Amino acid sequence: MFIYIMKKIILLISLTLSYLQVSYAEILPSPKDYFGFNIGDDYNLVNYTKTESYFKKLSQVSDRIRYVNIGKTEEGRDQAMMIISDPSNLSKLEEYKDISQRLARAEGVSDVEAQALALKGKAVVWIDGGLHADETAGAHQLIQTVWQLVSSNSEENKRILKDVIILCVHANPDGQELVSNWYMREPNPSKRILDRTPRLWEKYAGHDNNRDFFMSALKETTNMNRQLFIEWFPQIVYNHHQYGPPGTVIFIPPYRNPFNYVCDPLVIAGIDALGTAIEQRYLIENKYGATSRSGALYSTWWNGGLRTMPYFHNMIGILTESIGSPTPVHIPLVLSRQLPNGDLMAPIAPQLWHFKQTIEYEVSANYAVLDYASRNKQSLLYSIYKMGSNSILRGSSDNWTTHPSRIADIASSLEKIKSKSDQEDNQEVTSSNILTRRLTARSYQLFHKAEWRDPRGFIIPSDQDDFGTAVKFINTLIKAGIRVEKATDSFSVEGITYPKNSYIVKTDQAFRPHILDMFEPQDYPNDFKYPGGPPIKPYDSAGWTLAFEMGVHFVRILDSFNGPFKTIPYGVLETPNSFKVVNSNQTTGYLISHKINDSFIVINRLLKSNQKVYWLEHGQLGDGTIYIPRTKESDNIVTDAANTLGVKLLSISEIPHGRAILIKSNRIALWDRYGGSIPSGWMRYVLEKYEFPFKIVYSKEIDDGNLKNKFDIIIFPPAAIPLNKVDTANQTADTVTFNIKQPEESTIPSDFKLWLGAITINKSIPKIDEFINQGGSVVALGSSTNLGYDLKINLENALKIKSTKGYELLSSDKYYVPGSILTASVNNSDPMCWGLDKNTDFYFDNNPVFKPSSDIIPVVTFTSDHPLKSGWGWGQSYLKNTVLAGKKQVGQGMLYMIGSDVTFRAQTHATFKLLFNTLYLNNNYTVL
Repeated sequence: MFIYIMKKIILLISLTLSYLQVSYAEILPSPKDYFGFNIGDDYNLVNYTKTESYFKKLSQVSDRIRYVNIGKTEEGRDQAMMIISDPSNLSKLEEYKDISQRLARAEGVSDVEAQALALKGKAVVWIDGGLHADETAGAHQLIQTVWQLVSSNSEENKRILKDVIILCVHANPDGQELVSNWYMREPNPSKRILDRTPRLWEKYAGHDNNRDFFMSALKETTNMNRQLFIEWFPQIVYNHHQYGPPGTVIFIPPYRNPFNYVCDPLVIAGIDALGTAIEQRYLIENKYGATSRSGALYSTWWNGGLRTMPYFHNMIGILTESIGSPTPVHIPLVLSRQLPNGDLMAPIAPQLWHFKQTIEYEVSANYAVLDYASRNKQSLLYSIYKMGSNSILRGSSDNWTTHPSRIADIASSLEKIKSKSDQEDNQEVTSSNILTRRLTARSYQLFHKAEWRDPRGFIIPSDQDDFGTAVKFINTLIKAGIRVEKATDSFSVEGITYPKNSYIVKTDQAFRPHILDMFEPQDYPNDFKYPGGPPIKPYDSAGWTLAFEMGVHFVRILDSFNGPFKTIPYGVLETPNSFKVVNSNQTTGYLISHKINDSFIVINRLLKSNQKVYWLEHGQLGDGTIYIPRTKESDNIVTDAANTLGVKLLSISEIPHGRAILIKSNRIALWDRYGGSIPSGWMRYVLEKYEFPFKIVYSKEIDDGNLKNKFDIIIFPPAAIPLNKVDTANQTADTVTFNIKQPEESTIPSDFKLWLGAITINKSIPKIDEFINQGGSVVALGSSTNLGYDLKINLENALKIKSTKGYELLSSDKYYVPGSILTASVNNSDPMCWGLDKNTDFYFDNNPVFKPSSDIIPVVTFTSDHPLKSGWGWGQSYLKNTVLAGKKQVGQGMLYMIGSDVTFRAQTHATFKLLFNTLYLNNNYTVL
């Protein structure tokens, strides 16, 4: 009887469990249940609206997952982050987050405490998707990964959930909505296309949304940076991308050299370990075609991407690039990728490739990373602490960072010495062997020059002219999780007194590598395919020091220092200092320095309210001093600007005398194209932030002519004007069109057909010429300065040399300056450059420069043979005495030519005024 009863009980329990499992399956919908197709089915994509709805549904019915809205996107959508782990971990999230924060910051944590916290804590792994929206596998592997983590009861999955807290983050909701809807709008699956979307799939940046992380200009970036560097501090950050190198399926770590030597080497070791883990899983699962290192261009040098900025925060960041599309594609035969080697262990045969296969590869990579995190949980947590404590130690003691230029400097010094007594084995020091010879330990002391010592901190004085921009710079650091202090009173360091409200950034903190990267010059190592050969292109920029790009004045302090400093709470942004507007019955107006970027916001607000604004040729606050006559409306506007923007005003009781420009609100047009121009998108962002009124103009409207009746100024950002072949004999432009793929007009909805077209030599240029001659102004930036050749002004490329063929451009083995920061001399007595520093730092990426000419007025020139300040400048001496920016009167109008992209990625605040000034200039000179 007892046995019978027990059997009945067991049967009842079994039936109950079976019923619960069936019920659970019914309320936990699979992607196919929810969307009507499997993730990875050919010709099918999910938009963000449905994706977010699915994530919310899973969080309602599963105890393994929580939906978190991390902030609004640029288009106003909620940005989703799914936190996935074992229910027991989710019930103690704040505790595990606190452990992750304490270990990452390493402040006041002893080694013994760190070991205990690492044992107690959970590994935190970030997996994102959808950053580049046309790389559709990213958003869709995220859906599939979330589903598998929530639904699977495999032993591996349960172990991962026990050991790891997984942050599944959607990196670009707006983009997925646009691209998926665009693809799925076509009812016939075989006709669906991913490309040819009408605009950028991130409102301002498009593909450059992965170039914004240290600047944190975009809302999506700010949202993610908060989770990465203020809230969660994941030890691993996995950033999904497409498209893989031809002839392979996916690019995985490790990456090629150079790696950035300000980062802790434990970061690089961690990247390599994860790459090995992914490769091993692929081989076990018979997934072939993964390549690494030399398989692609990716390195660990650059800061600013979603997977690279974590390096400077002691996190292991990885990127993979897979092939695949909802429309099946072919893997081509690439002969060089059929022989196995260390960077491609298992080649893959050419074949038709389906979207489902890509999803499977990416989910496998996710599980390889999660499995590694589970098995190495304690090591990962302790390692991020160890890297943080290493940084604190280096920032609080004498430390020297080795740079390539310093090694070259030492080699040069030793060559001059040629002393046998300073060498082992009596080997001569010669130029051919100095870098590889064995030297005595005494030579190592040459690395420890006093001026080469790393700084203990940086001071940003509050009395600099454009302190408002300095506050914006400080906020980029705060968004990146950097500890910032602020002076509550004046203080002195090394005999210099600094005013109250100055900012202090010390390097004795865990994220010291990021601090150095934002203040110190980058020194990119010379990187050539072979000695004397062409350079290997860096992955993105070679130099980007943000303090230089933003024109922030700071002081580098080599020794420990203290003062009346208060620490700003982590993640709390600063607001500019408010200024009290002093006025009385005698006040006739206000003066503002032209050096203040935010003064242009004030000007635009005044013009919008029909108030008068003058630029004084020689004013009390320098050339271009802004004079605002007092009215009731102007009182309100300048008072608000002083309070909210921190714009410093000087009240005056007498009307200033002398020549001035009466500023008027011009009708501004900004060129863009179908599909969206990234430089134009960033420029739109900057113009909106500074409240300039403008209209987007497309090439068809340019071709229609009658431009002067519509606009006063047209801006052509880089890559708008055709890249012309210039005849070396007479510098005339050939007739070529801009090399941008244009879709068939019949395939485009009528709402967007007016956006099609490109600037052409035969049709567009005559209309632009007519516009300028009739009194319009054109601002051409970067390669769009080709317009000067098209208009047949006396303009000559400065980077051409005489050869047996006549004249030809310098080859890259002689001259190569990829994205770097160069210092140029500015004629800031010219209205085009009012407010700029005499020596200003420009972002420069092999940009156009011109020979001096009687036909153009130069305003920005390179006067030095070594203008490089941060990055890489091979053959930079060729830039000496060249013109970077100038202007030319054409008929009744003006052509402004600026070789550099002065609003590059909304980072280059130091050069914004070069564009802003041109948008106001006119012939409205008057005498006050």
